Amino acid sequence: MRFALIYYQNNTAGKNIVDRFKETAFLPHIPIIETKKEVLYIDIIKEKFPELKNIDFLVFPSIHKSKDNKPALCLHAPGNWRNADYGGKEGKVCMTSSFVMKYLFQKLNKISKENNKVKEKYTISLEATHHGPLTNIPCCFIEIGSSNLEYNDQEAIDVVTKTIFSLVDYKSETWIPSIAIGGPHYAPNFNKIQLNSSYAISHIIPSYSLPLTESMLKEAEEKTEEQIKYILLDWKGCGVSEERNKMLEIIKKNAYKYKRTDKLKG
Repeated sequence: MRFALIYYQNNTAGKNIVDRFKETAFLPHIPIIETKKEVLYIDIIKEKFPELKNIDFLVFPSIHKSKDNKPALCLHAPGNWRNADYGGKEGKVCMTSSFVMKYLFQKLNKISKENNKVKEKYTISLEATHHGPLTNIPCCFIEIGSSNLEYNDQEAIDVVTKTIFSLVDYKSETWIPSIAIGGPHYAPNFNKIQLNSSYAISHIIPSYSLPLTESMLKEAEEKTEEQIKYILLDWKGCGVSEERNKMLEIIKKNAYKYKRTDKLKG
């Protein structure tokens, strides 16, 4: 897979990950771009970045912030289902790959378990699709959180770097491309599915971004490289009965197949 890394020069974790990546191997064919402006607020298109012309996937190594400052390694696609408070555009999400997202999440978990210090300290989690930038290149964020202590943790940096580096050996799989709807931001039910089932999740629309609209559903489908086969629903995290029924009407109207996470078998 032809991939590239892009990070903001003042992003501590991003810079540390990139520095370790450069130490890992000499790979001149992998573009590494440092920006002087926070990447959340840059429209990253191939026309502006000629070095990304032939790239299949773009990785944003970054810090992760949370209210509780818990140590975490996170993975998510960027974009905004509603307001664009932190870059990007309102109602627009980035292109991503359900297969690459699943591959990276499985690798992140596997490599973390091989490092006892990281295994004991960090939570590994998907996040719902959120924040900028907006790019026409399939992409994801991979993050270390949630304080300066973790941003400079050499063990965590090593795990994330190895996860990104594994894309060198990436090969397409025969998973089931899916969109996920409902549940909290850190998506515990979808974490299990991404890790242990044959379903591959691209974008996650969390409960706080509901109610679902047709435009949101189509945006998620159009911004997934693979053809979506299923909508996965965190049923209890999709609102009250009336809201869930309206959501199902939209899903059925657009001829999508769906499955509830509480009834799902990998």
